[in-house]
Amino acid sequence: MTPSSTRGRPRRATSPISARVAHAVLGAVIAVLWLALPGVTTAPEAPVVLAPAGPSASAQREEVEETTTADLVLPVLAVGAAVVIGAYGYVRRGRRARTAPGAPPSGPVTGVPLADLDERARAVLIAADDWVRTSREELDFAELRLGTEAVAPYARTVAAARAELTEAFRMRQRYDEGVPGDQAARRQALAGIVGRCVEAGRLLDEEAAGFDRLRDLADGIGGALEIAETRFRELTGRTGTAGTLLAELAGRYPPAARAPVAGHVEEAKDRLVFATARLNEARQCADRGEHGRAAARLRAAEGAIAQADLLVRAVGRLAAELAEAAGLVPAALTGAEAELAGARERAGAASSPGGELRARILHADAVLSAVREELTAGPYGPLDLLHRIVRATAPVADGRAGVLSAAAALVARSAVAAAEDFVAAHRGAVGAEARTRLAAARDAERTDPLTAEALARQARQLAERDVRAHGHPDATPGTGTAGALLGGILLGPDATAAPAASFGGPGTRARRDPAPS
Repeated sequence: MTPSSTRGRPRRATSPISARVAHAVLGAVIAVLWLALPGVTTAPEAPVVLAPAGPSASAQREEVEETTTADLVLPVLAVGAAVVIGAYGYVRRGRRARTAPGAPPSGPVTGVPLADLDERARAVLIAADDWVRTSREELDFAELRLGTEAVAPYARTVAAARAELTEAFRMRQRYDEGVPGDQAARRQALAGIVGRCVEAGRLLDEEAAGFDRLRDLADGIGGALEIAETRFRELTGRTGTAGTLLAELAGRYPPAARAPVAGHVEEAKDRLVFATARLNEARQCADRGEHGRAAARLRAAEGAIAQADLLVRAVGRLAAELAEAAGLVPAALTGAEAELAGARERAGAASSPGGELRARILHADAVLSAVREELTAGPYGPLDLLHRIVRATAPVADGRAGVLSAAAALVARSAVAAAEDFVAAHRGAVGAEARTRLAAARDAERTDPLTAEALARQARQLAERDVRAHGHPDATPGTGTAGALLGGILLGPDATAAPAASFGGPGTRARRDPAPS
């Protein structure tokens, strides 16, 4: 089960900023008064006056004293103002340093064992990933009702939080690869990961209140509930269509080709059943005037609908990818043959026989022969064939066949999307390692499709392992481990009273608590 979002939260600074500023201001004021008050400082000697003594001389001395005091007060005031501004700037810089993107958490990390800090970083990565995902989901529902322009500021906030999270995942991927190697540097890397995630949560928390005002669910959910119900009905029809499409794929492709979406239709139906119950509860609570409870039930329904939607879309996307791959296989075979011909020429022109290159050529020849046999033997998985063609040819290719690049990009895109959908739909059970590999796969998708595909496959395997550890995901909500898992994803540990995950970070989750009965 997803660790609590409060784990790994850095401690707050114990020295209030307002007290520091007050102390600086008070010190400056005392300095000004001490220097400016007459009689406190030693008066400068009066200049020699040649005029005769008398009333006019006395008046002249008073004028000189007043002028001297006035001349002194202005510089002192300037110095005092500079002190105040400098002190305030110092405090502001310190505050920015503690909350700057990537800054380590304010809590001490030097005394924390590395294993504990590692676990803390894993927990906050999971939590931050969930904050960003759920914020995006609720934002989508708000956009359906209010329009793109109205939600644009909050979309930018989610994008900024996602950027912080992306960098945290990059740091985690490097850490898992053993970089940096020094223990002190690894400790700082973990602290940096936590700091990035904390910053992502802070960005979302800052905009949560404004987003609540935008959605205006506190005083009534009528319009938002209608949007959710409309989307629910539309999705119910699409789920039936996806089931029919999946049956058609079963007649054309072997089980391995359909494996990325196996069980998706059943899981989508499961989430729609969950959404039905929450929508009914939301309307009942709204009718009784329990707006807080109604909003919590609505958000739970929206989360289930969003997950069912991505599961259904995944079926249609895979069908399109399989069709595209089937059309690309013959061209990829031709391109692979061209690459092999070039490799043979290079091997023959070498002054000494290239044993490694020749071995790779022989291996690629064997793979291509097996692919041709499968093409004529019966149903085959076109994405798998492209995967094998690209992998076998890559070690000997010199880039003369552009079709192989297109094939590699298609295979990588399909693998990344499949892993993304699985993690999103089962995030209540998926750990930090699978999420980190998925983020690395997204990073590599454009520049290195082969690496992206490998990372995506690894992410999917790790995510499936995590889900298996929590029980089979296809059970009905409310029964067994799967029901607890789905309830935990959408409502919390107590599906009858806990708040639904929604827009915001760790500091604004409590606002989702329904009003007491």
